[in-house]
Amino acid sequence: MAVEWSMALGMMLSAFMAAMAGLLLLAAWQSRRPALSPSIFDQSPSRVAYLFDGERLIDASPAGRALLPEGEDSRAWTRLIARFGSDFPNLSNQLEVLPRVGQLRITSQAGVSPALILTAELVSGLTRLTVESGQEDRADRGDAATAAALQQEVMSQRAVLSRAPVLMWKEAPDGAVIWANHAYLIRAVELLPEGEDLSWPLPRLFAHDPAKGRVPRLKLQMPSGAEWFDLVRMASGEDSLCYALAADKAVQAETALREFMQTLTKTFADLPIGLAIFDRSRCLQMFNPALTDLTTLAPELLISRPTLNAFLDAMRAKAMIPEPRDYRSWRKQLARLEEEATMGIFEETWSLPGGQTYRVIGRPHPNGALAFMFEDISNEMSRTRRYRADVELGQSVIDAVEDAVAVFSQGGQLVMSNHAYAQLWQHDPQVLLSEASVSTLCAWWRDHAAPTLLWDDAVDFVTSSGDRTPWEGEVRLLDGRLVMCRFRPLTGGATLITFRVQASVSFSSVRETGGVGLLSA
Repeated sequence: MAVEWSMALGMMLSAFMAAMAGLLLLAAWQSRRPALSPSIFDQSPSRVAYLFDGERLIDASPAGRALLPEGEDSRAWTRLIARFGSDFPNLSNQLEVLPRVGQLRITSQAGVSPALILTAELVSGLTRLTVESGQEDRADRGDAATAAALQQEVMSQRAVLSRAPVLMWKEAPDGAVIWANHAYLIRAVELLPEGEDLSWPLPRLFAHDPAKGRVPRLKLQMPSGAEWFDLVRMASGEDSLCYALAADKAVQAETALREFMQTLTKTFADLPIGLAIFDRSRCLQMFNPALTDLTTLAPELLISRPTLNAFLDAMRAKAMIPEPRDYRSWRKQLARLEEEATMGIFEETWSLPGGQTYRVIGRPHPNGALAFMFEDISNEMSRTRRYRADVELGQSVIDAVEDAVAVFSQGGQLVMSNHAYAQLWQHDPQVLLSEASVSTLCAWWRDHAAPTLLWDDAVDFVTSSGDRTPWEGEVRLLDGRLVMCRFRPLTGGATLITFRVQASVSFSSVRETGGVGLLSA
């Protein structure tokens, strides 16, 4: 009986040991299964955790997915390195040793608040990453409402920065880009070589040497064309916050203005008229080469942008303005010159001591500027003087002729008459008559002579064109004198009419019946 009890006890012990061994094996086997249950994230949805198979994302906690930029799971590893690379320096290089050591614990760099701890471990060939706060007082232990409000504010600010059309990024002291917004990343991707993905660290789009100081504007050569940006850098501790403001329209406007100014400069350079433009403070801003030739002022003086008073003082020193009787009146004249030019009515002719004659015109310009134009009209004035002298000489010649003379243009207008004509017909046609045409003068002649058809023929002869034959005729004045009228064509369609008194007789009256009554010789 004792033997049977011993055998039964031994069998019970053997069965118990076998059951214990099976349970241990089952527990060990379950611990090596790559389970994808929520237990791998400690059943905490607020915890940031990821599970990777190589570089492919297998699973992630809700908080982890919210922090990871959107994209394909096959490239999630690259996006995760880009997301946390700014917090954990050299993250990619440190994770490369994970297959050898099996587990890593990486602390965020100085300046990250609150401090973060990234834990990486291998679980049955899979990579498990968790990111948690290094502080003992976790956020989930505090006020839940405050944490939710802070998270909402952070998400809102992140959306604003991500969708901002302005390029924004953050640089470390060594110039490395440690954060960038969406606009920056778009251009960075466009500039990548074909087949290459964006990775950490981010590429630098704008090279900047701090030793050269602030660079206000730089060009970014994109595949679609050049883009210009105004750069702004602001210190943020040891790092720098950088902004690139679009400046394409400003560059286009400046280019158009520069080309327009070049066109104006080329145009003004060929003008024979001297041009001087003064701004609202009356400083010379623009001039052309003709101004230096006309004023004989040194180009160095004009380049120094003198004031209007200094400019005119220099011209006076060169005897290039009319010399006044006294300096005080000359200063008053300068003030009047500026005032009239501002109103747009200044225009004078300057007779210079050297014999030249200048026409000076002042005109107002926008924003209170003034433009002065200097034109040398010495030749024009000489021709005008010679013409006037020739006209006066011709007038003197025909005034010396005893016969009355009247010259008409091709259109029938009186262009010249002499003193004998005024005495014969008792009028000056340029003073007494409003219109000195052949029709008007023939009416005057008809009223002061006996009736005759000669005046009708005279009108036809003066106003006709083509070849004309000289002719003559006689008329009797109301005082009885007989006048011989001769009509001669001149060059250019003009007509010469001469009147010569034939005999000196006196009459006391003239019958109104159409004839002339002769009383005595």
